[in-house]
Amino acid sequence: MSLAACVVIPIYNHKDAIGITVERLAVHGLPIFIVDDGSDEPTQRVLAALAARHGEQVRLSRLPVNGGKGAAVMAGLLAARAAGFTHALQIDADGQHDASDVPRFLEAARAKPHAVIIGQPIYDESVPKSRLYGRYLTHVWVWIETLSFTIRDSMCGFRLYPLALACDLIDRVALPTRMDFDIEILVRLYWRRAEFVSIPTRVTYAIDGVSHFDVFRDNVRISKSHTRLFFGMLWRLPMLLAHKVMPRGKTEPWWRMAERGSRFGMMLLALGCRTIGPRLTALWLHPIVAYFLVTGRPAREASHRYFAQLQRFASPEPTPRPGWLSAYRHMLTFAQSGFDKLVAWSGRLDRATVTLDDSAALDALRASKRGALIIGSHLGNLEMARALAVQGSHTKVTAVVYTEHARRFNSVLNSANKDFAERLIQVSDFGPQTTLMLQERIERGEWLVIVGDRTPARESGRTTSAQFLGSAAPFALGPYVLAHALGCPVYLFFCLKDSGKHRLYFESFAERIELPRKGRAEHLADWAQRYATRLEYYCRKAPYQWFNFFDFWARPAQPSGDARGRT
Repeated sequence: MSLAACVVIPIYNHKDAIGITVERLAVHGLPIFIVDDGSDEPTQRVLAALAARHGEQVRLSRLPVNGGKGAAVMAGLLAARAAGFTHALQIDADGQHDASDVPRFLEAARAKPHAVIIGQPIYDESVPKSRLYGRYLTHVWVWIETLSFTIRDSMCGFRLYPLALACDLIDRVALPTRMDFDIEILVRLYWRRAEFVSIPTRVTYAIDGVSHFDVFRDNVRISKSHTRLFFGMLWRLPMLLAHKVMPRGKTEPWWRMAERGSRFGMMLLALGCRTIGPRLTALWLHPIVAYFLVTGRPAREASHRYFAQLQRFASPEPTPRPGWLSAYRHMLTFAQSGFDKLVAWSGRLDRATVTLDDSAALDALRASKRGALIIGSHLGNLEMARALAVQGSHTKVTAVVYTEHARRFNSVLNSANKDFAERLIQVSDFGPQTTLMLQERIERGEWLVIVGDRTPARESGRTTSAQFLGSAAPFALGPYVLAHALGCPVYLFFCLKDSGKHRLYFESFAERIELPRKGRAEHLADWAQRYATRLEYYCRKAPYQWFNFFDFWARPAQPSGDARGRT
């Protein structure tokens, strides 16, 4: 993961200190988001002058009324995410933090890009003793609320957030908007199994510095926050204890994720399918899914993001509400889909439960006896079509897949039917040798199946942006480049399950995909958008059956050193 970092500074009436703070930060070359939290006119004039002096490096925004430090920080983090940054360094406007430590925070983030980097203050004699001792009471409460000493200091305003993690929390939880924000966001990120790294950093209190900490009101707010967090800890106590023996840390890209579950457990399911039958064996899936729901935070959060995206896009139509229940149902549907694949490849599938929505396109392709490229997805059960084709002795159907992340499951399917591996081609990219081999299969009249909603591991970067469920998402170019090289007709295929029955959708996509040299990128983007639009249609038909359990809308990595301050 490359680092696209910026700085976020919340400010309220610190007109005398902000200039020095910005000058000390500007030398590091990072874009600076200054969020004016309803400051007075003199401060507004100072900020306008700073923005004019630093040009594009300083991005100034203003909240119409004073909403509190938390409100200003959240506005800055969301703006940074919208601008395409991956990380944001929060720092106070009053100059008490040591800006020379910025490189240390960035270096820690490069080493652990999914961790929250927090400052651990080293105070000099300028710190008010009441503030110093008061902090320790909060630290103790945070250690109780997290059942951990991981967060060494929860009040330091010098910290670096991974934006995907922080903004997802902001989108989902009503965080406090005043001085209690800094505490609560860290505790809740810890509950979400974020990793933390502490960086010792000098903190100096200016003798004539302006403080907006209201001793009475802010202490009451912090006390209320600790009360909420304490009862939240009690609710999460079993999970927090379980997490003590589970690793905490980063979410890998999907192709690097270790396949979860043992081959022995999968083989037990296969054995149960053959002995006591699919229906009774399927009951085992419920406790299995419950376990993976609790322990599989990355997949659970990806499910939340997907349903949140779908809900924003499809509103006011009824859609699943993001949450634990929808994530459980989502994962259960995924497990049932995998079980259906096992049933199909073992030859125990009832053909009466499978129907074709419209056979016209499929009948025409069969009659032509031509080879074709069929683009599927991780929506529904793509494997079902291959299993049915093998059993029915229809035209040879071969899957072109990246299987590194599912070796154990694929080995179980292979043990269920020897034809499984014979009809599977694993590729790492679509180079000349791969294309020639696939061309030979097309000329023999075979149908090649490929997914269009994932990028093979070594194809990272070979994507184009398409609108999907209301937001831009990266889609692989491989299927359309391959279709152009093969010169064959292209079809789309989806298999959705409804009320225990599988319905197949087979539709023509293109008689041939042409990619002229002039405007090649635009043509590729157009084909990807057409595919995304159809995928979007079927996602809305069966929202629980899209099984991309990773952040599909994450921006692909950009080359280092671009104009947005990537480091």
